[in-house]
Amino acid sequence: MTKKSDQTIIKKYANRRLYNTGTSTYVTLEDLSEMVKAEEDFVVFDAKSGDDITRSVLTQIIFEHENKGQNLLPIAFLRQLIRFYGDSMQTLVPSYLEFSMQNLTNDQDNLRKQLADSFGGSPFEAMEEQVRRNSEMFENAMKMFMPFGPAAAAAQPKAQEEKKTSELDVLKDQIADMQKKISELADKKDD
Repeated sequence: MTKKSDQTIIKKYANRRLYNTGTSTYVTLEDLSEMVKAEEDFVVFDAKSGDDITRSVLTQIIFEHENKGQNLLPIAFLRQLIRFYGDSMQTLVPSYLEFSMQNLTNDQDNLRKQLADSFGGSPFEAMEEQVRRNSEMFENAMKMFMPFGPAAAAAQPKAQEEKKTSELDVLKDQIADMQKKISELADKKDD
């Protein structure tokens, strides 16, 4: 069991109980969730085998939040994520998601300010911009993995280009619908 000096070790026992070795107390998934929110670094080991099971415990925390109705992950995102399992892109997805989440985390104060400033107009402009930047980064990353470089990207079949355009149109329609609903809610609130 290797660990960084600033990581707390959590042991998970066969009875599913989690033990925080730093505080010598049993903890719950909710406690671990609060530790994540407080940016406390921890690693979870299976007490019997010594295996690092941090990923599965963090996934379990997400599942618990989603199960309680605190939906953060859109269904379309979950479906697309499932499609990447076993795909040739599977090895690229974790790095891309980690990079995107780090950018979102770094930009969250700016994003909150932009959303607050634009609430009278379009509350989703800042999110649209972030999605656009993430898409550009993803496309640039994909170009590095294309076997024939930029020339292959220029020679994409027309059907793929039309599919991208239709997906973008669907996203724009969804954003417009969300903006309309927010406006309706704001109007109801004013009444």
